[in-house]
Amino acid sequence: MSDTTLHTHNSLEHSKISFEDFCAIVLNDYKLALQSRYASLLGRKEVLTGKAKFGVFGDGKELPQLAMAKVFRNGDWRSGYYRDQTFAFATGITTLYHYFSQLYANPDLEADISSGGRQMNCHFSTQLLDAEGNWLNQLEQKNSVSDISTTAGQMARIAGLGLASKLYRENRELDYLTYFSQKGNEVVFCSVGNASTSEGVFWETVNAVAVKQLPVIISIWDDGYGISVPNEIQTTKSDISEALKGFQREGGSNGVEIFKVRGWDYPALCEVYEMAERYAREEHVPCIVHVTEVTQPQGHSTSGSHERYKSPERLDWEKEYDGNTKMREWLIDSGMATDEVLTAIEREAKEHVRQEQRRAWADYHKNLQVDLDEAVALLSKIHHPMAEMPLKTLQSLGEPSLKEVYAQVRRAIRDLRGEASAEKDALIAWYQEKQEVNYGRYNDKLFTDTVDSPLLKPVRPAIYAEDAPLVDGREVLNACFDANFERDERILAFGEDVGKIGDVNQGFAGLQQKFGEHRVFDTGIRESVIIGKGMGLALRGLRPIAEIQYLDYLIYAMPVLSDDLASLSYRTKGTQKSPVIVRTRGHRLEGIWHSGSPMSVLLGGLRGLHICVPRNMTQAAGMYNTLLRSDEPALVVESLNGYRLKERMPENVGEFMVPIGIAECIREGKDVTVVSYGSTLRVVQEAAIELERLGISIEIIDAQCLQPFDREDICAKSLSKTNKLLVVDEDMPGGASAYISQQILERQKGYYYLDAQPRTISAKANRPPYGSDGDYFTKPSIDDVVEMVYEMMNEYDTGKYPAI
Repeated sequence: MSDTTLHTHNSLEHSKISFEDFCAIVLNDYKLALQSRYASLLGRKEVLTGKAKFGVFGDGKELPQLAMAKVFRNGDWRSGYYRDQTFAFATGITTLYHYFSQLYANPDLEADISSGGRQMNCHFSTQLLDAEGNWLNQLEQKNSVSDISTTAGQMARIAGLGLASKLYRENRELDYLTYFSQKGNEVVFCSVGNASTSEGVFWETVNAVAVKQLPVIISIWDDGYGISVPNEIQTTKSDISEALKGFQREGGSNGVEIFKVRGWDYPALCEVYEMAERYAREEHVPCIVHVTEVTQPQGHSTSGSHERYKSPERLDWEKEYDGNTKMREWLIDSGMATDEVLTAIEREAKEHVRQEQRRAWADYHKNLQVDLDEAVALLSKIHHPMAEMPLKTLQSLGEPSLKEVYAQVRRAIRDLRGEASAEKDALIAWYQEKQEVNYGRYNDKLFTDTVDSPLLKPVRPAIYAEDAPLVDGREVLNACFDANFERDERILAFGEDVGKIGDVNQGFAGLQQKFGEHRVFDTGIRESVIIGKGMGLALRGLRPIAEIQYLDYLIYAMPVLSDDLASLSYRTKGTQKSPVIVRTRGHRLEGIWHSGSPMSVLLGGLRGLHICVPRNMTQAAGMYNTLLRSDEPALVVESLNGYRLKERMPENVGEFMVPIGIAECIREGKDVTVVSYGSTLRVVQEAAIELERLGISIEIIDAQCLQPFDREDICAKSLSKTNKLLVVDEDMPGGASAYISQQILERQKGYYYLDAQPRTISAKANRPPYGSDGDYFTKPSIDDVVEMVYEMMNEYDTGKYPAI
């Protein structure tokens, strides 16, 4: 094996084919490498001439990706990044036509099959769902999770994708899920750039897959730089495989197999990937393939030039050791092809790329032209001076864009205000109709919105026997989880301390012993990978509950939650889903590091997850019952100080269902509407008793969910009666309380019911100090609520409610 270092001693048998067949395979690979390179070169030109917005390409990495594609089978999974176009072409994940359609941001999902115009180019994805949101058979296709741009962001999910193979191999109760696995034979192929190995999530993930021995192959494309920053600044010893040596399997230990191979050495690459694939597929041993000496002929992206930071000597070396150039030399030197044959292949490849680019551009232009022609036709019928300029602007467009079309139409509608004509009405009607079309093009599918949406699940009230026992709230949760695990073999739970001790608050107590370590298990302290594990498992048909021990710790997993999980449905236009439930607990514990309630951070970063904030464990159980029968991701934040408060045990603890996004009036009143959630709701309830003594009646609304918020406008209905609004929570000032106020006053039009200034009570800007005294002076107290409500009533009627 030429120019290759392998940390292994096993030999593999190779299937035998004729020399002619071998030559045909290799020449086809060369053609694919050429097509990919020409696509990169032409793609850059399309950006620089203004036909596309931005470009990032995979030139220089063609040969290792061709070698990897040879061992990628139906049922396998790719979790890669934006340099993988050659692999995508070779495996059929995309085509040249789809590649250029994505470059132009064609919003037609049949043109940009990966994202429907929502992602920049080279962000690949395969369709996992049919039009109704049902799972397709993953064993009949090559699967790719939708790419994200976050450096190393593709890493965390491979822990779940790989763990699914292990569970499908080892847990016979899952054999009926034939759409997802063939006894765990599926391998996960992950690719990452050398500079991205500096990210913490890379090391978290490598450690996790090595501990669990998951069938994962991680390929590192190493061109020596991270944009302009060289390896000696990025990596210990300037060599990631050297830095990873401690993970190498030896002496029967767990760990990984590490391979190192040059990116221009086609025969060695093919041999390495055959060997790595066999380790992963047959033995479930994770492998790392460090591909060195790859090049990046056009630099990082269309926004810069690598001539600014690479020396002339380095640039000359990259030309000499370009993978396609070296492959051409090898083909001639080995007698597999002549210069004339290769020249003909090169000419045909270049022409084919150009043809597909033109076809993609024509189809994209055709879509735009429909809207442009319709707008011009409607404006032409309006005989008014104020319509002339928008019309002439549209008629003179060299390259139409939907932005320009609709900007001019909206301008015309504004300028024609006060004018009455049937033609103007037709323009407005057309614009309103097109708003729905454009919503579908650019804004829909934040959630998959299938028949299994949690928003469509029926309400099933909790049923109580007359002698229903009073138990700790944690026991209600435990019984709920027990019933659901019994009902559905796909459900599993994991996180720090979840397995052996049943989590720090005993929600899963005894369930590992009852259902086994395959379904309830511990993880290491690696929040990013816990969420990624849940996401990967859910993509492969399982129903994971991924636990983050405390709400404060969720911050460590935010890149995975926000960039990957929350955006998955939107960025694939509803063709992928990952219905993982993230379970955590938070709010009223004391101290800087364990008492946070950063709900505004979650609201800003997790659009695409349902955010549930139950007031007690019974409500939490009802939400879990709903979510575990649904197909969208959610975060449930339990109240940390509620596990040992007494609650009645429902008879149908595993069956009753609390609706998602429906607020609840838990106390009727006439003077002030007080909206809260979670732990502060009990503060408000206790304050209500004191306020009654002062002659004030408050109506208490439990938001129950922050996303979606109060779908039935319960808050506005209450406000129409009381005309006064107070929002109480323990996020920072201007955080979730501001969000709730906006939802009530603006979206629900509650502003029109007010006869007093709306108010909020939140925690102080500082984190809570340790101890009960610090909590009292930092987070909302009963006294704070009582005095704020009284102040509102004093402003309303100073005679009846004199100032305190």
